Amino acid sequence: MNKQPDAKRPPRETSAADQTRAALVRAALKLFGRQGFDGTSTREIAAEAKANIGSIAYHFGGKEGLRAAAADFIVETIQGIAGQALGAQAAAPTNPEAARAQLFAALERMVGFIVASPQAGEIVQFVLRELSHPTAALDRIYAGVFEPTHRRLCGIWEQATGEPAESEATKLTVFTMIGQVIYFRIGGEAVLRRMGWREIGNKEAAKVVAVATDNLRAMLAARDAAAGKKGKS
Repeated sequence: MNKQPDAKRPPRETSAADQTRAALVRAALKLFGRQGFDGTSTREIAAEAKANIGSIAYHFGGKEGLRAAAADFIVETIQGIAGQALGAQAAAPTNPEAARAQLFAALERMVGFIVASPQAGEIVQFVLRELSHPTAALDRIYAGVFEPTHRRLCGIWEQATGEPAESEATKLTVFTMIGQVIYFRIGGEAVLRRMGWREIGNKEAAKVVAVATDNLRAMLAARDAAAGKKGKS
C-alpha cells in the first residue's frame, strides 16, 4: 500500500501558556534592565506582563529562574542576528576581499540592530546591569553571545588582514569596532542632544553606518599600508 504524502501542516498556534511565558520574559527584561534585579518585585513583573503572579513560579521556579530565562532570550535573539550577519563557521570567507565585505556587512547589521532597534535598548540595559554586577545570567550571555561572536569576528579579521585572530591586537581591534556602535545606544540621550535629533531611526542609523564604515575602511587601509612598508623593508 502506497503511503500518501502528508498534507502540509499549518504552523502550531502559540498556546496561552507560551504567550504568558513570553510576556513574563519580556517584562523581566524591561524591568530588570530599568530598575535592577533587586529593585524589581515579582508583583511588578506580573503586572507588566498582565499575568498572574503565580505564573512566575509555575513557569520559571521563581524570580532567579526568570532572570535566567531573560538571559537566554538575549542569547537567542543576538545569535539569530549574528548568524545572519556572520554566517556559519563552516562558511568562513576564503579570501581577504570576501572577509572584508563580511566585516562591512556585519558592521551595518550591528548598527541596524543596536542603534535603531527599540528592542535593543532593553537588551543593552539588562546586559549593562549584569556587567556592573555579574551573576550567572552574565555567564550565560557571555558563553552564548559575547565570546563566540567576538571570536568569530576575530577570525574574519584574520582572513581580512592576515593578523592572527587570537592576538591581543586583533581582539582589541574588534572590541573597538563593536564599542563605537554600542556607544550610540548607551549614550543615546547625549547623542540626540548634541546632534539635534529627535530620535535615532533608520535615517539617523544610516548616517552612523556611513561613519562607522569609514572608520573600518581607515583601519583596514592602515593595515595595508603597514604591510606594504614591511614588505619593502
